[in-house]
Formats: sequence, C-alpha cells, structure tokens
Amino acid sequence: MARFSAFFVSFLSLLPFAIAQSQEWGQCGGMGWTGPTTCVSGTSCVFMNDFYSQGAASTGTTTVTTTATTTATGSGSTSTAMLNTIAKANANKLYFGSATDNSELSDTAYVAILKNNAEFGQITPANSMKWDATEPSNGVFSFTNGDQIASFAKANGQLLRGHNLAWYQQLPSWVNSVPTAQVGSVLTTHVTTVVKHYAGQVYAWDVVNGMSIYNPHDGSWRSFVFFNALGQNYVSMALTAARAADPAAKLYINDYNIETAGAKATAMLNLVKALQAAKVPIDGIGMESHLIVGEVPAASAFISNFEQFTALGIEVAVTELDIRMTLPATPALLAQQKTDYQNVVAACKAVAKCVGVTIWDYTDKYSWVPSTFSGQGEACPWDANLVRKPAYDGIAAGFTN
Repeated sequence: MARFSAFFVSFLSLLPFAIAQSQEWGQCGGMGWTGPTTCVSGTSCVFMNDFYSQGAASTGTTTVTTTATTTATGSGSTSTAMLNTIAKANANKLYFGSATDNSELSDTAYVAILKNNAEFGQITPANSMKWDATEPSNGVFSFTNGDQIASFAKANGQLLRGHNLAWYQQLPSWVNSVPTAQVGSVLTTHVTTVVKHYAGQVYAWDVVNGMSIYNPHDGSWRSFVFFNALGQNYVSMALTAARAADPAAKLYINDYNIETAGAKATAMLNLVKALQAAKVPIDGIGMESHLIVGEVPAASAFISNFEQFTALGIEVAVTELDIRMTLPATPALLAQQKTDYQNVVAACKAVAKCVGVTIWDYTDKYSWVPSTFSGQGEACPWDANLVRKPAYDGIAAGFTN
C-alpha cells in the first residue's frame, strides 16, 4: 500500500495542474481520503501513516519512503493534528517537543518527521550535553555532538533544552576521583563552561538532574560525589554558576517520581522554598514522567501537584514523557496508553505555568525502554516504523479537549 500511495502521489505531482491542491501541512492522502492529492508549489505530499499524508516543504523528493504498516496490535492514529501547532494554538503552551540523539540524525525518514516544527517545537539532546560527552577528561571539553543537535534545532526553528549539567549518572570516572577540596571548583567550572558555550542557544537547562532527593518514601538524599563533598549546597552552586554563565536561560531541577503528590514531591517543594529563601536562582521544575500504562492517575492528580510548584512562582514542564507497557502490546493496552497520554497532557494544559511537554523520543525505534526494562516497550506515540499510534490521538485530545 505504501509503495502504491507513494507512486500515485509522485505521478500526480507531474500533472501540469490540478483542480485543487493541498496547502502546506494540509492532508493530501490516506485511506479513504477523497480530497486533493497534490500540493501547492514548494511542497510535496509526505506519507505519515496509512491514514494520513500531509503537504510539507519540498526537500528534493516527493514522498518520505517510510514503510506503511499499521501497528500490528491495534489501529493507528486518526488525528490530523500537528502536535506543536495545537499545543501553542489550543493550549497556549510554549512548545511540544521530543528528545533525540546524534546517531538518529542519519535516519532520513526519522529526521523528516523530527524537523517538522509544526509537530515538534522543541528538541532535547538525550546524551550529547551530559558530562561524559562534554568533559570526558578534566578540563578537556568537547561540544561536537551537542553542537550538531543545537544546529539542527536552530535550522528548524525549534527551541533547545540543555540536558544536563549535574547528575549522578554518566559522569566520567575522573570526576569520582577528584579530591574533596576540589569538587566545588570542578562542578562550577563545568557548569560555567558548558552554559557559556551554549549561551543564547538554549531556552532552558536541566541544571540538576535525577535529583539526589532519591527515596520516594522519605525524600532522603542520594550519596554520590557532589553530595558527599558539598552536601545539599552542590545544588545552589550549580544553579548560581549557570545563572552567571547565561542570565537569559531558564534554570530547572529535573526529576522523576515527583509528578504527583508524595514524600519525594514534598521534599522537592521544600528544596525550592529553601533555594528561594536563600535567593538562589530557580525558574522551573521538570517532571520527567517515565510512566507505566494503566498506572497513570487521572489528570487531576497531576494538576494539583503541578499547581503546588507553580504557586511558588516557578514554571513546570513535562520533560521526558513516555508510557511503557509489558509486551506484547494489545489493542487494550494501546487504548489505555492513549488515555494515559491524554491525562498527562491535559494536566499540563490545565496549568497555566506548565509551559510544555517533551516526549523521550517520539518513536519506539529509538526508545530507551526495552534495553532498560526487560520485557517492556511500546512507550512512544510513534511505533518502530514511524507510524503514529493511538497514543498520538491521546496527546492531541489532551491539548484540545
């Protein structure tokens, strides 16, 4: 079906004129479509899934040659929405975005979707701005991979989120060997150098990530190199250095298991209050939101928790959203996943200072979940063939209903 549709669209594009033509981002094909199948000058009809093709700026080819396969375990998306467009226009959000990684940018079919800023208005580099990528040896900085993603975002009119500056994981081994007396200087130098390099390019930084407030039951702090040497002060040191390096960037603490009320969320609230009382810069809290199908609460649970943070005068964002399931996927699981995505997005829509939603890569093809959680996957709104799943419709409904 995909090859036939692509041939048919290509054939029609050769006709000297058509009675009607699809506008840019308008529908131009798909099962049951009876409207125009050619596009206005400068655009071409791009296959998205069996049910939907759209007009997009021409890139030298007439179609994206993505394999047309519907999700084997259930129907795909039927929405014709563009998610960043409706996030901004319908929900008054700053963006809808996706994470990505450097190796993925060689996948032309993947990039054709990722670069569409009607779909994604914001990009987060999954790995290339982390410590092991940017300062692999003490005082030796490397920005090649981070610059590639920064350039990608700029070229496509997308906001860039910096991720991340201080985390207990993905630290090169040398950091753990730094003498205690030098840890503060090493942390400050790293944050200052990286943030200065991307000053003017990054909208917001996950300054402190996967917070040391570790235990979801009692809010206790994680023991690792920065906390062991500096105590809780490492958080204020990192935030202060980031503000000095780029006063215009939003500064976030980004964490998991704080999306709804609980001991860990309370500990984070108390930390924000303490930072504000000490006049340490803090602009937002990132809700990572790596969730599980069927275990996602109603939107109201997210809303009440988000509002506790925004009542402190800061913004929040859903920063790493994916919703995994135990495989194999079934129509019932996919339907539940659709509802779960809708609940999270609807909560962000309902909270004025929830500025946007980012999914932790848009496709199962590049999801981190299967390699981390044995027997689980199908966490993203697009399947491994880059076909939209019912979850896509859940996101659209969350922004519009």
